[in-house]
Amino acid sequence: MHEDDVLGKAYDGRLMRRLLGYLRPYRRQVVIAVAAIIGHSSLELAPPYLTKMAIDLYIPARDVAGLGLLAAVYLVTLVGAFILEYVQTWTMQATGQRIMFDMRMQMVEHLQRLDLRFYDRNPVGRLMTRVTTDVDALNDLFTSGVVSVFGDMFTLVGIMGVLVWMDWRLALVAFSVLPLIALITQWFRINVRGTYREVRMWIARINAYLQERITGMSTVQLYRREQLDFAAFDEIDRQHRDANLRSIFYYAAFYPGVELVSALAAALILWVGGGWVVNGDGLTLGALVAFLQYSQRFFRPISDLSEKFNLLQGAMASSERIFALLDTPVDITSPAPRGGPSGAPEPARPPQPIGTIRFENVTFSYVAGEPVLRNVSFEVHPGQRVAIVGATGSGKTTIVSLLLRFYDVQQGRITIDGVDIRDLDLAVLRRQFGLVLQDVYLFSGTIGGNVRLGESSITDEDVRRALDAVHASRFVDRLPHGVNTAVTERGATLSSGQKQLLSFARALAFNPNVLILDEATSSVDTDTEMLIRDALKVVMRGRTTMAIAHRLSTIQDMDRILVLHKGELRESGTHQELLAARGIYHRLYQLQFESNAALQS
Repeated sequence: MHEDDVLGKAYDGRLMRRLLGYLRPYRRQVVIAVAAIIGHSSLELAPPYLTKMAIDLYIPARDVAGLGLLAAVYLVTLVGAFILEYVQTWTMQATGQRIMFDMRMQMVEHLQRLDLRFYDRNPVGRLMTRVTTDVDALNDLFTSGVVSVFGDMFTLVGIMGVLVWMDWRLALVAFSVLPLIALITQWFRINVRGTYREVRMWIARINAYLQERITGMSTVQLYRREQLDFAAFDEIDRQHRDANLRSIFYYAAFYPGVELVSALAAALILWVGGGWVVNGDGLTLGALVAFLQYSQRFFRPISDLSEKFNLLQGAMASSERIFALLDTPVDITSPAPRGGPSGAPEPARPPQPIGTIRFENVTFSYVAGEPVLRNVSFEVHPGQRVAIVGATGSGKTTIVSLLLRFYDVQQGRITIDGVDIRDLDLAVLRRQFGLVLQDVYLFSGTIGGNVRLGESSITDEDVRRALDAVHASRFVDRLPHGVNTAVTERGATLSSGQKQLLSFARALAFNPNVLILDEATSSVDTDTEMLIRDALKVVMRGRTTMAIAHRLSTIQDMDRILVLHKGELRESGTHQELLAARGIYHRLYQLQFESNAALQS
């Protein structure tokens, strides 16, 4: 089943204990809120009884002074209740915001550590729902549910105790409608639970659908899918609307139903209690009025508790999904320090500068039983320039992903100077590499910010040198604010070639030991490619370089060329050696040469 379709239990003690753990850092605030709630509930019990005293004692005695004193006490009670409610509301709302902050930070930190295999199988829209909508549901639980439920329970018990103390006979009359309340509440809970599940499910699907379509809007417009995609979204949105309408129906029926039962209780109190007052059967008029006021206050927390059941239901469903995310194991990590929980050796550090890179009988598959690489073995020596070529799907980019430990090999191993990269500190390992991808990703911010990516050690002069090295300063200097020019999301205001140049500048600014180019010149025109190739001759000098390329013209002067075919390393050598062998590389070269000749003619 789709994970958003699963509702879970209405109450799960294990999940609740884990949720309450987020309150531990704010124990003092919780104690203050609970004290304020209990104090507020206690003061709420006073006004009806003060009314009884006024009617039974001071009004018949025409005691104006006593009435004035009683009114002052009434006013103080209301002001005190207001202050306590303000303290409780402010404290719990502030605490809820802090817990949301803590939880979102924990989730984002965990998302940053999860390997790319996790993102291969989880849509971005669904993950966005976890961090936003699901956390909001837990905020409602902390601010309006966990603590304030004590106030509702205290109010109910307090009112029941006062009613029994005032007149147990009339209290039984008032309580006689409770079975009706139980039936209405049970009906509401059963039905609203299903609609709540549907609402949460459809909002997650709305988020996932919109994220995918907005990201791919150029494809949608190019292939004229606007009407088809709009119709698909219309169906998803309609389902979400209808689920909300069904939920509204149950709410619309529940609250008037509770009010109707409350009115029935008031009618019974008036009928039975009024008769006792008229007949002088041990009940005063003031007590009758107080009973009516208490009965109105009695049913309000019952409605609130039913609403809190809905909050609890949503929180259980959301927390189950959030904790499922947080419990997703991080498969690719640095070895634990010596003496740590796992007892693993302390992570080794790559040599400086980085030494020989060796793939030893590496086999890897994204899907079980469908290997992308099969027993691949090769070496890259320090300062060597190595190109990797092959048809689409032959495993070229997978080699880079494995070297950077975006994925871990399933068989064989990858070593640097004889040390398995799985034994190296992950952050230190990746810091040795500079990666330029075919699909450049720029973040919203500035030109300079996208080059240094928040690295404080990279100065403005370093950014300028990197831009100059790849000839990116030619277009950057023409921008309104130079390196401080704003960059929109994904660099939408820049051309593909400009983004590619910035990607080169970013890699060079970090001064990596190993430069990895993955189809790095595929998105630039011929003139720009010539500029980059000229700059790379300087940049690659003395630095290990691995380049993945489809256009063989860009890698002819490499020290070594590796030819992949269907996941296997089939050929290795220089450009001239491979042409002389008249194998796969020779055929690829001929195909590209003939294709280029045909285009030129």
